[in-house]
Amino acid sequence: MGTGSDAGIGHPVGAGQGAGWTEVARAVAGRVPPTEIAKIYLFRPYKRDGREWGTAVVTRQDDASGRLRVYTARYMLIVRGKERGRSKVEVQEVALSPAEVLAEVMQETVHRTGDAEPPAVIERSVWYPE
Repeated sequence: MGTGSDAGIGHPVGAGQGAGWTEVARAVAGRVPPTEIAKIYLFRPYKRDGREWGTAVVTRQDDASGRLRVYTARYMLIVRGKERGRSKVEVQEVALSPAEVLAEVMQETVHRTGDAEPPAVIERSVWYPE
């Protein structure tokens, strides 16, 4: 999940890696201290008309409630043409949820989106090496 061929290099890129995910990681770090990230869920990016779109769900523990704060991070990356490399990233806090509920929602996205598999879970160290 989240793997594919980087058009500029020609070899597989690992889940959560690549130009779009790098921009998402940078934007998320601007909203959530990386050391506080609990989980990162990655939906399979898709490409169309020279653009790539990707979505991640990032969680962090909320000390006051004991629940998880949930953030959605989305990117659009231009992968062909004169504007190649330009991107747009958006990070929003969208929910406060018990961990069990969020895990179930992530698994159920398969049925709602028609994807063959649920979002991949990556370690925080993929985006933020210690």
